[in-house]
Amino acid sequence: MGWSWQWSLCLCAIGACTVMAVKVLEYLWWRPRRVERHFAKQGIRGPPYRFFIGCVKEMVGLMLEASSKPMMMSQNQHNILPRVLAFYHHWKKIYGSPFLLWFGPTPRLAVTDPDLIREIMLSRSEVFERYESHLEVRRLEGEGLVSLRGEKWAHHRRVLTPAFHIENLRLLIPFVGKTALGMVEKLPVSGEEVEIDVSEWFQTVTEDAITRTAFGRSFDDGKAVFKLQTQQMAFAAEAFRNIFIPGYRFLPTKKNTSSWKLEKQIKNSLVELIGRRREMKEEEKGKQPPRNVKDLLGLMINASEPKQSTAAECPRTVPTPASSWMTVHDIVEECKTFFFAGKQTTSNLLTWTTVLLAMHPEWQERARAEVLRVCGPRDVPSREHLPKLKTLTMIIYETLRLYPPAVATIRQAKADVELGGYHIPQGTELLIPIMGLHHDAELWGPDVAQFNPERFANGAARAARHPTAFIPFGLGSRMCIGQNLALLEAKITIAVLLQRFSFRLAPSYVHAPTVLLLLYPQFGAPVLFRSLTS
Repeated sequence: MGWSWQWSLCLCAIGACTVMAVKVLEYLWWRPRRVERHFAKQGIRGPPYRFFIGCVKEMVGLMLEASSKPMMMSQNQHNILPRVLAFYHHWKKIYGSPFLLWFGPTPRLAVTDPDLIREIMLSRSEVFERYESHLEVRRLEGEGLVSLRGEKWAHHRRVLTPAFHIENLRLLIPFVGKTALGMVEKLPVSGEEVEIDVSEWFQTVTEDAITRTAFGRSFDDGKAVFKLQTQQMAFAAEAFRNIFIPGYRFLPTKKNTSSWKLEKQIKNSLVELIGRRREMKEEEKGKQPPRNVKDLLGLMINASEPKQSTAAECPRTVPTPASSWMTVHDIVEECKTFFFAGKQTTSNLLTWTTVLLAMHPEWQERARAEVLRVCGPRDVPSREHLPKLKTLTMIIYETLRLYPPAVATIRQAKADVELGGYHIPQGTELLIPIMGLHHDAELWGPDVAQFNPERFANGAARAARHPTAFIPFGLGSRMCIGQNLALLEAKITIAVLLQRFSFRLAPSYVHAPTVLLLLYPQFGAPVLFRSLTS
């Protein structure tokens, strides 16, 4: 009997291991091979799938090779696609479009047809949801609006939208102008040129505007919290570089330990800040509220409290379902998301706009003449001035075309679906290369790699041969909620710079756009400034 029992246990263990092995092989080998054949029958090919790693090794290799050397300053200096999205550029030339690649065992279909992209992101967005990003990415950007999906995303979007209404943003203009003015007045520029790395310098103006939008009356407390998150972002970026080392995030390295401590400190600080704002709200009950900017923290605190609504057929009150509340954790994550996404996107836009104006002095002079005509030599741009800065708007749009902050976005098919005549299996990820669209000569013409703001003279929708060819902030319901704030900050800051300084690239500048979540200058962006009044 003893042997019989042991033999049965052994058979059960062997059976369980066999079932597990079959499932692993199904997920890591048989299913990917079926998907490859499925797409091959439709004429869609790509680099071959390799067990477990897919195409990641080749992808990383192509990206590292491309970023190992800077670009030459030449007529095609803005032809950055082969450097920034090397794997996409390389495989598209071989396999055409669309083509299939593999991120581990997950199939990704690279889609470049603007009609299909419009369908994915706009007309049939309910079928294609945002994919769930890697844990290290979510740690860096926060698990807020950018990464949420489904009903929770929709609820958070509704809560936060009032902060970005144009009338609310107009109330921010004096604060942004004051910050930009304070920033340039601190520059040690007189008769001599001074070198500034603008990729670092622009963090100041964006931090202040983001903090004002996020925390409003709690600006000073919010700024202290965001200083902690700036430190945390450096640790998270380091961890992201080691994303392919299994279990790296769990290792008690010095940097990981510091990151864990900072994360806890940020959470505790935000929880305390939320508590103080709730107390302020209680004290203000019954008083006439001041006309302040609607800040994100205030809107989220309002949404974190159960509302009472009256049922039509019953006099008793009916509480709002708990699923529609925002928890303290939700508020903390949204603050982290907004700070990362808002700060990095806008500072990158300001950096590349300044670099491009330094590279192209004829457009710098043209933009300066417009700013001086509209705003005068010293007045900070007002809400009345901003719509009149047409040339500056064209320059910012052309910067977003050539150097979009986010170079690609990904959606995932929630079910088996037909797209443009192709049959897409459930779970397939669709890679939308934003930079690929923006650098497509068929959509933009033979001067696609040249800086030509004039192409936006009739607005963004008419700049290319297809209105979906220009999507720097995305498209549809998941379009970046803060795009108007980013454009407002960029216009005001660049206008203030043009009023007071001429600038050119420093001799030490190395043109090396690269991507780590967002597009940034690999070796910084040193620019020489000279005061116009000296």
